[in-house]
Amino acid sequence: MRTILAAALACVVTTAVLAEQSALPTPVKFTAFAVDTSTMTTRAQTSTVDIVINNWSPDADRDRLLKVFRDKGQDALLSELQKLPKVGYITTPGSLRYDLHFARQRPEPEGGRMIFLMTDRYIGSWEARNQPRTIDYPFMLIQLHVDKSGNGEGKASIYTKITETKDGTIELENFANQPVALNQVKMVR
Repeated sequence: MRTILAAALACVVTTAVLAEQSALPTPVKFTAFAVDTSTMTTRAQTSTVDIVINNWSPDADRDRLLKVFRDKGQDALLSELQKLPKVGYITTPGSLRYDLHFARQRPEPEGGRMIFLMTDRYIGSWEARNQPRTIDYPFMLIQLHVDKSGNGEGKASIYTKITETKDGTIELENFANQPVALNQVKMVR
């Protein structure tokens, strides 16, 4: 299923400028309430989520990722993303910490911010050994929309494949039938 995160990826990866990256100071922490109603689970699952951004990714990282993706495709993009320094992390109760390797922000006309986060997702030994279809979906992407007070909502695409159409449009395919909803997003520092 194609998600609206594709528009966010294209917008943030290609248009955000460095001066806008410093508008929301770091470190910054967000909390959210995640609701997963996708077909990947047998019943709706909920959890709190903490997202910490220690640094914003510079234009050079954005440009390098975009060039690698357009020249060499998704596998090369994954490798290049994994080489980037950690810019933050995401945690949920009882889970491992997922390091974030890419974080961008863009001001919104009403004074809020659109925040885009990308990292490689954890692939366990069973998945690596057996190579199910999910192995082709190696990215985790998060999009947050927060108002000028730091409150808002978002989406997380946990199993994502990134492709480019013949006309150059970047598209995201979410393995699940829908992304995880991030409700009650709040900036806490």
